[in-house]
Amino acid sequence: MAQHTFRLEGEYIELNILLKLLALADSGGAAKALVAEGRVRVDGEVETRKTRKLRVGNVIRIGDEEIHVVA
Repeated sequence: MAQHTFRLEGEYIELNILLKLLALADSGGAAKALVAEGRVRVDGEVETRKTRKLRVGNVIRIGDEEIHVVA
């Protein structure tokens, strides 16, 4: 499993934007599709809200990739 750290510079980042920024999705549309298909977990639970606000402490999993949101 590959682990990544994403340093949050504001209050939050939307899930679909994070996936695109980290190149886990080729485009915003692809990121939204991954979420809609139920392939993304936030803090261990399937997340279906494409624009879910992620904050410090959230852990996102997609396939064998894990992202930790830090301050």
